[in-house]
Amino acid sequence: MKLAGKVAVVTGAAQGIGRATAERLLKEGAKVVISDINVERLQQTAVEIESAGSLQVVKADVAKKADVDNLVAAAVKHFGTLDVMVNNAGIAPVVDFLDVTEELLSRVLDINLKGAFYGTQAAGRQMISQGCPGVIINMSSINSGLANPNVAPYAISKGGLNQVTSTAAVAFAPHGIRVVGVGPGTIMTEMVAGAFVNSAGNDAILSRTPLGRYGEASEIAAVVAFLASDDASYITGETLYVDGGRRVLNYVVPVRGLP
Repeated sequence: MKLAGKVAVVTGAAQGIGRATAERLLKEGAKVVISDINVERLQQTAVEIESAGSLQVVKADVAKKADVDNLVAAAVKHFGTLDVMVNNAGIAPVVDFLDVTEELLSRVLDINLKGAFYGTQAAGRQMISQGCPGVIINMSSINSGLANPNVAPYAISKGGLNQVTSTAAVAFAPHGIRVVGVGPGTIMTEMVAGAFVNSAGNDAILSRTPLGRYGEASEIAAVVAFLASDDASYITGETLYVDGGRRVLNYVVPVRGLP
């Protein structure tokens, strides 16, 4: 129960990594506010992971600053404080670089980059005002530093997100607030299982992953829980990549089970 008595907000929590993160934080003793734009799916998730009054649901479109500000305010109103902010909401449309439209680029940047900025800003302001340290965790990606032209807007947004993490970490350090990032590799979630895997190819992905398998959302959630805890008290400004060894590989490895 590393987070007993803590209050956390998780965006994009209706499914995938966000849901797994909310579940893990609840198991670690935190009170959790989950948000998403998909209210029906969010409510279903809440029913499935509910933990004795420790869970609240708030609809929020992170592309709208007012929604993010209201989300933080709702968490404080209900639970009295804010200790952990997990900016997880994101989208990853698969599209050829030359086919990226103005509207698509704006939508991805609004959610993935600006949404996380709004969340970092709102959480930082609240943590400073309440006078106690907190932790802000931004969900990045290995694509923040790897070139994948099939998800260019996503990769660009995550590259920018790493700078949100590092600049906010420096800005908030005098207040004892840590800002860290988590960069998942290929994690088998609803967002990844379809078009993303199909566009890259299963064998191609695994041939670039030394551990030879996809990651699980629960494995990312475990890292989030660690970073949110006092066990990570001297970590700030860094993005921790949880990718099965993919970023350090400069060649491909044989896919297990294939000739």
